Amino acid sequence: LAPMERKSRREAMHDPVQHARTFAIQAHGDQRYGAHPYHVHLDAVAALLEPWGESACVIGYLHDVIEDTEVEHADLVARFGSEVADCVALLTDVLDSKGKADKPATYARMAEAGPELHLALLAKTADRYANVRASLDDGNIRKLQKYTRQHAVFREAAHRPGLCDALWAQLDAAIEEARAVLAHNGLPAG
Repeated sequence: LAPMERKSRREAMHDPVQHARTFAIQAHGDQRYGAHPYHVHLDAVAALLEPWGESACVIGYLHDVIEDTEVEHADLVARFGSEVADCVALLTDVLDSKGKADKPATYARMAEAGPELHLALLAKTADRYANVRASLDDGNIRKLQKYTRQHAVFREAAHRPGLCDALWAQLDAAIEEARAVLAHNGLPAG
């Protein structure tokens, strides 16, 4: 490696956010986010979380690694600590007996989350906003229907007054925009 490349790698080892980004991108491999490489979604979530600091951004980058890759909770504990690993675990869908996501069970678990897991709820809110925004930008009607249908239950489970009210306002506005798009297309909003 050239000296500049060595320095960048060395700096990344001491920068938890860059370390999480690199780890998540490698774990997700060739996975796509619609028409985009998966890192586009991860970068969007982490950017939304910047005002809440380094730990929030780390969780933002890692939020899907247990659910969508071969990474396990123990791997995250070893690399990023138990607080980060526990937050990512909370964001991982509960699976039913057939191995399918059980959203009601996942949301019930979020609803029970205490203050020690509030960064997870913050990351989930950023993730949902990024998903709705991307679905609006890409015109993904199926996903817009899903997110509008789930919004009230999701909000009940993940919202904590005062935690990230401005981000919730953005999400709520995006959901209203999604409802308008669906109505314009003569489709139910959920």
